[in-house]
Amino acid sequence: MRILKAVLGLCLLLLAPSSVAQSEYPVDVELVLALDSSASVDRFEFDLQLRGLALAFSDPEVQEAIKGGPFQAIAVTMLEWSSADRQAVSIPWRLIDSAESANALAAEIADSPRSVETGATSISAAIFYAVPLFAANNYAGQRQVIDISGDGFNNSGRTMRDGRELARGAGVIVNGLAIQNQVLDLGGYFEEYVITGPGSFVITAEDYQDYVKAIRRKLLREIRAGPIS
Repeated sequence: MRILKAVLGLCLLLLAPSSVAQSEYPVDVELVLALDSSASVDRFEFDLQLRGLALAFSDPEVQEAIKGGPFQAIAVTMLEWSSADRQAVSIPWRLIDSAESANALAAEIADSPRSVETGATSISAAIFYAVPLFAANNYAGQRQVIDISGDGFNNSGRTMRDGRELARGAGVIVNGLAIQNQVLDLGGYFEEYVITGPGSFVITAEDYQDYVKAIRRKLLREIRAGPIS
C-alpha cells in the first residue's frame, strides 16, 4: 500500500501545475493578439476591436476549435501598439483550455481599458515587442503566432523587413488582419510586407464594424492550423 501511494503521489506531482511543469506546459498555439491603438483608431473603433475579440472567445465554435487540438489548449496574451516606443501588454498570458477559461478571457478583454491612447503606426515595433514575449510565458506551443490588426502602413521605427526577419529567425508566425477603412489595398500591403512564416495569412475587414466578424474567422483559422513539421 505504501508503494502504491508513493507511485500515485509521484504521478500527481508530475501532473500538477508546479512551477517546473508550468514552465513547459504544452499548448497547441501561443497567440499574441496585437491591437492597433494608434492615433488613427478612435475610442469607438478601439472598443470594436475589444468587442470582436470578446465575442470570438465566447463563441462556441471557437471554444470547440480550442478543444479540438492535440493538447486541447492555447495560450493567449493581448497587447496594444502604436509608435516605435509605445507598446503595452494589456492582458498577460492566459491558459485557455475550457469554455470557462475562454469566457473568462472574453470578459477580461471586454473590460480591458485602453493603455496606449495615440501615436504613429509602427507594425515593426509591435513585432519586436511581441517576439520576446514567447520566451517568458512558461508555455511550449506547437506554433507561436503574432496576430496583428492594423489600419495603416508602417510609418515609424524600424523597417518591416527588420521585423519580419526577427520573427522568421525566432520561428514565429505573423498573421495580419488589415482593416481597410482608410487604406483600400491595405490587405495587399500586409501580404507583401507584414506576414511571415509557414502558413501565414491575411484577412481583410472593410472597416471596424466588419472587424468584429473578421477576427472570429481569423482566430478559427489560427487555432485550427496544423502543427508545423
